[in-house]
Amino acid sequence: MASTTRTGGVFRYKVGQLRRFHVLWVVPAFLFLAACSVVKAPYYVVKGTIKGGYYAVKGAYELTSGTTKIVYTIGKYTFKITKAPLDWAFANEDIEDIDGLPPREAIRKGRVKTAPYTVKGKRYYPMSVEQAKSYDETGIASWYGYEALRHNPSRMTANGEVFDPKQMTAAHKYLPLPTHVKVTNLENNRSVIVRVNDRGPFPSDNNPSSGQRIIDLSAGAAKKLGFYNKGLARVRVETIELEREG
Repeated sequence: MASTTRTGGVFRYKVGQLRRFHVLWVVPAFLFLAACSVVKAPYYVVKGTIKGGYYAVKGAYELTSGTTKIVYTIGKYTFKITKAPLDWAFANEDIEDIDGLPPREAIRKGRVKTAPYTVKGKRYYPMSVEQAKSYDETGIASWYGYEALRHNPSRMTANGEVFDPKQMTAAHKYLPLPTHVKVTNLENNRSVIVRVNDRGPFPSDNNPSSGQRIIDLSAGAAKKLGFYNKGLARVRVETIELEREG
C-alpha cells in the first residue's frame, strides 16, 4: 500500500510495489467534438485499487484540443463536463500560478495536469500519473462551492472546466487533473465515483486546519454520501484507473 507524508509544505508520496493490473474488457470511447464529428478510441478497463467491483468507462473522459463538452459514464454515474470560458472566475480564487504561469495561461497551454502550483505563497507539488494509480488515503472530506456560486454562478475549476455543484466532481491538492476516484463515507458506508478536476482544500484564514482535509467534494457528491448538512465526513479515497489501448 502507498503511504503519504507532507514535509515543509511539499507532498511526499511513497509508492510501494505496484499491483499487477489485469485487463477485463475493451469498450468503445466516443470523443464528442465541437464540430460534431466523432473520433473512436478503445479503452481498457483495468483492475485497480477498487475492491469488490469494476467500472467500465463509456465515452471520452478528457477535454482535449478542440473539444468543448464531453459526456461519459462510469458504472451508474454519468458525467457531463463543459470547458469554461477563460475569463470566468475560479471556484478557488486563491491559486496564484500554475507551472510558473498565470493560471489561465497554464490552462490555455494545457500545462495543468500534474503541474506544481502556488496558493497564498505556498508551493504544491502534485503526484505523477504513475504514482496516482495506487493512491489510497483515509481522512476528512468537506464540500465546497456554495459561497462562490451564490455570488457568481459562472465559475471554473483549476483545469478549466465549468464548476457545476450538481455533478460528481471534487478538488484535491495532489492528484493529477482529471483523475477518477471512489470516495466512501466510512460513517455510513455509502460510496460515489467522482471526477477530480479542481485544487483544494486549502487552509482558510478563519480555519487553518481546513487544509488538513484530503478532499473537497461537490455539493451533489456530498448529498449522495450523506454528509451535506453535517459538512464533514471521514472518508476513504481510492483511485480508479482507466487506460487507453496503445
